[in-house]
Amino acid sequence: MAIACRIAAETLEKVSVMASAGVKTRDLDSVAYDFIRGAGAKPAFKGYRGYPATLCVSVNDEVIHGIPSLRSLKNGDLISLDVGVLTDGYYGDSARTVTIGAVTPDAEKLVSVTREALYAGIAAAKVGNRVSDISNAVQTLVEKNGFSVVREFVGHGIGRKLHEDPQIPNYGEPGRGALLKPGMTLAIEPMVNAGRPDVRVLADKWTAVTLDGSLSAHFEHTVAVTENGPRILTYC
Repeated sequence: MAIACRIAAETLEKVSVMASAGVKTRDLDSVAYDFIRGAGAKPAFKGYRGYPATLCVSVNDEVIHGIPSLRSLKNGDLISLDVGVLTDGYYGDSARTVTIGAVTPDAEKLVSVTREALYAGIAAAKVGNRVSDISNAVQTLVEKNGFSVVREFVGHGIGRKLHEDPQIPNYGEPGRGALLKPGMTLAIEPMVNAGRPDVRVLADKWTAVTLDGSLSAHFEHTVAVTENGPRILTYC
């Protein structure tokens, strides 16, 4: 898993640096595909339940699962990049939101808070805690800053399958759900909206957007629960 996660992290780093005004989202996808295959791994998303691409590329009000296209990025955009990698039967999954050129202070704050919420959730991924302790840590930080967490989509266990139990919502009361034990591997992924939490899925049956048209941000790490605390596997 550490190998798959490292490749995922390096892929995200590569496409994040490349993301700039004028770049087409499909070009980011092509670079990600070539990099993953060049590393001897497979893109985990491509073909998964019919998904057509290596990356999910979600722009502005797109929350998750945006399909790469001929759309060109422009200054002021927020772009969420999500990638999965499969190697030797194990999966890694990671996401981040990056800014294109100068963005508004509110957009910058949204990205910063969502990143902080990810690390708040990771900090709660300790032996003896419950799954909802992660959820509550994310929700508390997000709502304290005036934003909302998406409720229709959740984090998840990961390992020999891309999506495994337990599900990890980004909201809820603490002290509930599965007990966290050494060796569990979790994909923790806050999805945060600047406006209301409600989302809808577009006609392509993949792209989820905010119902009120507000901006959205998304960060994700694959994390191992260990006796020495959470270990981020998708770290570059």
